[in-house]
Amino acid sequence: MTTFQQARAFLLQHRTDYDKAVAGFRWPDPVDFNWALDWFDAELAGNADSKGRTALWIVDAGSNRETKLSFETLSRRSNQVANFLRAQGLKRGDHLLLLLGNVVPLWETMLAAMKLGVVVIPATTLLTTDELRDRLDRGHAKIVVASQDQIAKFAGLGGKDIIRVVAGASKAHDGWLPFEQAADFPDKFVADGPTKADDPMLLYFTSGTTAKPKLVRHSQRSYPIGGLSTMYWLGLQPGDIHLNISSPGWAKHAWSCLFAPWNAGATVFVVNQPRFDAKGLLATIGRCGVTTLCAPPTVWRLFIQEKLATFKVALREVCGAGEPLNPEVIDQVRAAWGLTIRDGYGQTETTALAGNSPGQKVKIGSMGRPLPGYQVRITDADGNLAQEGEVSLVLGADRPAGLMQGYQADDGSVSGADGDLYRSGDVVFADDDGYLTFVGRSDDVFKSSDYRISPFELESILLEHDAVAEAAVVPSHDPIRLAIPKAYVLLVAGTERSAATALSIFEYLHLRLAPFKRIRRIELVTELPKTISGKIRRVQLRRLEQANDRDDALRGIEFREEDFPALQAARPSGLPET
Repeated sequence: MTTFQQARAFLLQHRTDYDKAVAGFRWPDPVDFNWALDWFDAELAGNADSKGRTALWIVDAGSNRETKLSFETLSRRSNQVANFLRAQGLKRGDHLLLLLGNVVPLWETMLAAMKLGVVVIPATTLLTTDELRDRLDRGHAKIVVASQDQIAKFAGLGGKDIIRVVAGASKAHDGWLPFEQAADFPDKFVADGPTKADDPMLLYFTSGTTAKPKLVRHSQRSYPIGGLSTMYWLGLQPGDIHLNISSPGWAKHAWSCLFAPWNAGATVFVVNQPRFDAKGLLATIGRCGVTTLCAPPTVWRLFIQEKLATFKVALREVCGAGEPLNPEVIDQVRAAWGLTIRDGYGQTETTALAGNSPGQKVKIGSMGRPLPGYQVRITDADGNLAQEGEVSLVLGADRPAGLMQGYQADDGSVSGADGDLYRSGDVVFADDDGYLTFVGRSDDVFKSSDYRISPFELESILLEHDAVAEAAVVPSHDPIRLAIPKAYVLLVAGTERSAATALSIFEYLHLRLAPFKRIRRIELVTELPKTISGKIRRVQLRRLEQANDRDDALRGIEFREEDFPALQAARPSGLPET
């Protein structure tokens, strides 16, 4: 039994005994490790007890079509994709931009890339052309695997010298290779050599406090082995049918639609809906016997608008992540199903590092306690221990496997995850029992639904508009998304604070921002609060929003997206906006 198998077995054995799990768990630290070959192929697809079990189950609600693939079948098909990609000249260390929705080729490509030692850049299909150009340039992508609806975006990229592969296309496209050609390649794959556990495997673009997203680099060890903590928090067991509601391109998708369930030997269950339908999704959860469910608070808030008790489900574990859940949601789910939603916490830079694990007391509002393998310290601005402060991870000999290698610079170097502590930027309050309650970001990044929003990034786009002199973006309360981006805008001299001006700004933003981070409200003001040094005081505007004081001298004229029917009609449908 490998050290990975031993660590996995230990957490499964103590899945409801938090104290024993924390005390006895040790991260496996192999020199060579390729999760797709050494675990998925060798154990899940190669073991008589599991190879015929369903690995991936996709329900397409719009067409009433269902797809089921066993571990053995997915192993063979990913081998074909790996051989196909190798034939295109792809080799160890090359970068692949992945632009797919929840379709089978996404999982086949992820496994194939791991087998090849190719670094994947997961991206949401909501990216604009400008955002796509940034991914290709700074991500140094050699190849892109995309769905047919992404092809038009590449027309505006000029002569980018990349290999282009399209999956699921209904017709041929010049310059694009059909992904389906992979079926003509051998279903046996031979690696060109051992994969080092510290070889890079994933590059995520994540919002930060600068205009451009940071590049978070994970290794062949960090997300696959680190995903053991996510498996433990979710409470997954072999044979489970696990539904995680998350869009591809985001770290949570890799957490809970790939590594955590397949670490456990569970089925990854996906429901694709043309437009998000809570009632239809709940009915499917019941009909298909889903046993474990993880959803962002936005979805839970939509679920409780239905009569939950009328839906007969086989759920054993229900979880929430992305932001704190309000108590009434937890109470309503508990009353209907007798199950308590268990919050968890982590970042793109980590796997799940804290959570309410199965069998433990859940304190409403708390995101739980540090998970096995994570040594967490709560520190003040000077690095001293504090009851309220920043979530920091102990490094050195206690460095968690699930922590990123670092933020990658243009020259390929990484930093930000070295030294004695990794500082997360998230502020929490720790009670006497070790439970952590989220307070906020140490910077101004905030969550809207399950997405992190960088005010600086949005402000940079706003300032490109001819009518905008200065701008500040803050979260504004929303009953479904919890918060939405709102901009306080100071116009250039001579520009009227009118509906026409607001509409012009909204239209500009729609062309340059993906739906999940669009500014939904604009307040045209005559001044912005600033520090003595001239920096805009976002904190003052946040308090203004929270107090909802319309009489404050800083208030202006507010316009909302819904004030403009043309904007509403242009908005895309479906879950990815949540």
